[in-house]
Amino acid sequence: MRRREGSPWTGLMTVFAKETADHLTSSRIWFLEGLVLLAAGGAMYAAIGKIKDTVSEDPFLFLSLFTVAREPLPSFVSFLGFLVPLVAIALGFDSINTEHTRRTMSRILAQPIYRDALLLGKFLAGLATLTITFLTLWLLTIGLGIVMLGLPPGGEEVLRGLAFLAVTIAYGGVWLGLAMLFSTVFRQPATSALAALAVWLIFAVFWGMLAPLAADALADPSGGVAAQIAQVENQMMFARLSPNTLFGEATIGLLNPGTRALGPVFFADLQGAVLGNPLPFVQSLLLVWPQVTGLVAAVIILFTATYTLFQRQEIRA
Repeated sequence: MRRREGSPWTGLMTVFAKETADHLTSSRIWFLEGLVLLAAGGAMYAAIGKIKDTVSEDPFLFLSLFTVAREPLPSFVSFLGFLVPLVAIALGFDSINTEHTRRTMSRILAQPIYRDALLLGKFLAGLATLTITFLTLWLLTIGLGIVMLGLPPGGEEVLRGLAFLAVTIAYGGVWLGLAMLFSTVFRQPATSALAALAVWLIFAVFWGMLAPLAADALADPSGGVAAQIAQVENQMMFARLSPNTLFGEATIGLLNPGTRALGPVFFADLQGAVLGNPLPFVQSLLLVWPQVTGLVAAVIILFTATYTLFQRQEIRA
């Protein structure tokens, strides 16, 4: 089949605008956004109550809104770690195969729209929807904190909060890319949704148990302290194959300025902590940079795999 002349990105903005509008007006996203707002609002209200009861003077008071938990509710970050994958999977599990199910894929590609533009437009539309959703949630959190606490956030708190927002979007992008990959592999939306949810369940529930077992299998039983340190490092290496672990470590480093290490803690790491000195924002960003890079790399790898499979698929009228 002869390839049409012109840029391979012809029609990208058309697909992006159409898919974004469909996402933002669908009942599915409204239901998920309501669930996220309800869960996050409950966690925020409980956190504000605990902060008022326990915190007297804290230079990073607003960051506590994201990390403080009050029984029986978990923290705001814990809620996001659980709900962000569900929102991203809901946006992407039927992005490709639904066009095959409705027999509209050939009609779309018959227009001056290339496969490159179609796939990238759908992915960017899902990512833009995630950005709008979590940016709105972040602004509501800051606004609620100002109203309830009566204090504005400091400059470094805003920077750390924005960095946390970017990490959350990258975390959602991983699950969006995974959902679109399964949407390309499987022709039935229900199958792709179940496959994506199964992977999420493995990483969310079982990976914390599988990583120590994998590290123990590689451990040297006759080794000394060095072997024990190597075993801990191997366990962390296996744990960081999970996007949940990368997201959790990145949020800890950004929202808790006192965090000086995300691996085995040595005496040099404790010297500043004993004095109670928080890390500057730039150093905290450098601390979590490997985790952030891992999330971005996972997004690129998943999208590349989806792109390769989609380009090789045969599309019939």
